[in-house]
Amino acid sequence: MNKDQTKGRIEEAKGKVKEVAGNLVGNDNLALKGTIQKSGGKAQAAFGDLKKDIKDASKGK
Repeated sequence: MNKDQTKGRIEEAKGKVKEVAGNLVGNDNLALKGTIQKSGGKAQAAFGDLKKDIKDASKGK
């Protein structure tokens, strides 16, 4: 696992927590921030996955 995959998945989890907490307490702003953070984390993790796939392909795996 590369650092983009790790950081992305951590950001995704933190965003999910904010999203759920915002929905629980009725704070739409917090829920929205969580959704945005979660989406950003997914994008970063996907970028990390792509980098790993390219690296593996260049090694002939």
